[in-house]
Formats: sequence, structure tokens, C-alpha cells
Amino acid sequence: MPSLDRRRFLRDAAATTALVSAGGLAATSAVPAQAAPPAAAPAPATRRSGAVSFRWWGTAGWRVDIGNRTVLVDPYLSRIDTGLFTGPFNQAAKLTVRTDVIDRRVDRATTVLVTHTHWDHFMDVPYIAGRTGARVFGTLTAYHLGLAYGVPSAQLSAVKGGEVLDFGDHTIEVVGSLHSRNASYSVAFPGVRVSPPPLPATIADLPEGDTLGYLLRVDGGPSVYFTGASDVAERNLTGLAPDVAMVAMQNATTTGDYLPRLLAGLDYPKVVVPVHWDNFETALRNPPVVAPADRTRLNEMITAIRRISPRSRVLVPEYETAYHF
Repeated sequence: MPSLDRRRFLRDAAATTALVSAGGLAATSAVPAQAAPPAAAPAPATRRSGAVSFRWWGTAGWRVDIGNRTVLVDPYLSRIDTGLFTGPFNQAAKLTVRTDVIDRRVDRATTVLVTHTHWDHFMDVPYIAGRTGARVFGTLTAYHLGLAYGVPSAQLSAVKGGEVLDFGDHTIEVVGSLHSRNASYSVAFPGVRVSPPPLPATIADLPEGDTLGYLLRVDGGPSVYFTGASDVAERNLTGLAPDVAMVAMQNATTTGDYLPRLLAGLDYPKVVVPVHWDNFETALRNPPVVAPADRTRLNEMITAIRRISPRSRVLVPEYETAYHF
């Protein structure tokens, strides 16, 4: 369905990518994005002991390893076919969790952060919670959907924005945010769940359910802001000032001044990482599959970031590649 928010971009790494290593930003952005080599320069003495790595899992999904802890953000690995990219879009597509794909990648998780509960952000979360015992943070809708799937209430934490959660070697601040609008000024599958619904069966059974952002601050390491949708409540960003921002790209122009408000609200991060630009109904392998028609949107995004925040570097990520900020 073309009017849905399909935040997809064509990767144009040669013109847009900045390298990031364990020691910080590299001097050039004219080569494809890649991880720092294993023999990277020693980290500054002020950084925490133990590696902190960020791996993109497509869409808005991330795996973050902090010492012996693993934080997942919007982990969506099943990447089922709904016709969203090929048409016609099937709103009755069955929720089919691909446990074989998940099990190969999710060996552990201590925390799962859910930005909102659309299928391409939440669908795999209940299975991952059951497999790992991870605590799931999300909106009240995420809480009630988790109960519907049989996730124990002891593993579910409802948050709404403003909470600062202390995990010892890192903190997570919850930030109230907004979901993007499509060309019709609407949100796909709107709605919230104020009580546990019947077990969801189709993608339409997973509504947006309100939207959050998350700021991860690693002790002695980077601060990173995660978005899952391309709208912003910029007044909620005051004082966050992350080093890195994972920014979902907008498909429509119905949200006014999205990038200027977001980047200014975040105090112009050192690194901006576009997310939610890939075809998330294809296999998770490099190079990411994207729609050719989205090249213009990606180029316009990169141009806009460089104009609005000329000191920011743009990193276009590849799947499952370890980045060290």
C-alpha cells in the first residue's frame, strides 16, 4: 500500500559514509561503511574496560554488547513477506516467527527496548524474551501485548518517557516520541492496548501503540540515541546531547522540519546513522536490499544532514557489522 510509511533508502556509501573505530571518528567519509579491524588502535584510557559494539539488524533493530550484557533495540529478524515492497500489501499477513533465523543470532539478551509495537519492531520480541529471559521495556501497549503472548509480567516493564534506568555500567533514558505520518497524514495500524488482547495472529493485530525513543549512556563510553520512527517531539530531547543518533528516515513530507528539529534537539550529534531504509522483507545479508527509487530520498537526507549539521558524520551501516563509537 503506497501510502504507508515505508522508510527505505538506497545505500550510497561511497558518497555518504564515515568510518567509525574504537578510537573515534576516522578522517574520511568517502569509502563504504565498515567495522573497525580487530587490531584497532588502543582505546583512550577514559573509556570503560571491555568492548562496546553496535550491530545493525535492519529496520530500526540493533544488538548492543556491553561487556557481558546485551541490549536489543526493536529486534526484528523474521522479515516476513507482507507485500509491502512488492505489492499488493496484505494487512492480513500472518505473524510467522522464524525461530531458525532468530536462534542463530540471539544467543543472549539482558534487555529489550521496544520503540513501538508495529510488526517490524515487536513481532519477534515475545519469542526472544522467552528464549533469553530478557526484560522487555516498552509502552503500556507493549506490556499488554507481551502478556497476550504469555511473557511473564515479571519480564515486562511499561515505560512512558522520562525514566532513567540504571544498569550499573550503563543507563537507559526513555524519551517520549512520535510515530511518522504517511502521505495521508495518517499512521498505519493506529491504536493502543489498555488490556491484554487475544493472541495476535496478523500484522494488523500489532498497532503502533505510542512511540518511544531511548538514550543509552555507557559508562566511560558513547551515548547513543535510538529512534524507531521518523517524527520527533523535540522538546523532549533537551539536554540529551548524544554522541551518536540512529535516525529513522521519513518517507513523506507531512512531518514539517523533521531533520532540522531532530538534529537541533539532539545538539547536532557527532555521528548520524540512518536506519529503517532497507527492504526488511528480504534476507538479512549484505549488501542490504533497497528499492532503487529511494536513492533520491537517501541523497536528500544526507545533503540535509550535512547542511543542517556540517560537523556530523554520516554512517550508512551494513548488517551485523560491529561498530565501535
